[in-house]
Amino acid sequence: MVDVRRLLPHRYPFLMVDAFVHQEGDAFECRKNVSHNEPFFAGHFPQEPVMPGVMIVEALAQAAAVGLQVREAAAASAAAAASGDAAASGAAASGDASTAGDGVAAGDRVAAEPQVGYLTGIERARFRRKVVPGDVLRLTGTISRFRRGLCTVEAVALVGDEVAAEATLSFAFAR
Repeated sequence: MVDVRRLLPHRYPFLMVDAFVHQEGDAFECRKNVSHNEPFFAGHFPQEPVMPGVMIVEALAQAAAVGLQVREAAAASAAAAASGDAAASGAAASGDASTAGDGVAAGDRVAAEPQVGYLTGIERARFRRKVVPGDVLRLTGTISRFRRGLCTVEAVALVGDEVAAEATLSFAFAR
């Protein structure tokens, strides 16, 4: 399985991605299980706990960082395999090697040293539905641009099939 803690510098209480689900081309999906124990619920409407919109956007940004790193590792693996360098191809690591469609296997390796992505912009953010304890956030997105360490992602947070939030996120990745 892809260990999101290995890819993200965030730790509790600010790690907002629980699991990598799958990657298919430029599209990715991660998951966040929203529990009553989230620290922000103590102050964000104690009588009616609602996940703050900025935390949903942060979860989307973290999911995008995971999705981008998994995509880049798959591309590097494919390039290395095409050049005949099996050792550098990042052959599947031990663990779950199931895939979603033609997507990247959850057991595929990622870069030895993960890149740190810095959120540089949030555009067209919209919040469509409250996110409350017990919800499972599907953090999805499509990488629409990635050049020279600059990245743009069209991101959507869903509860079931219902859109909770959406935004266009921009990042700069340290090299």
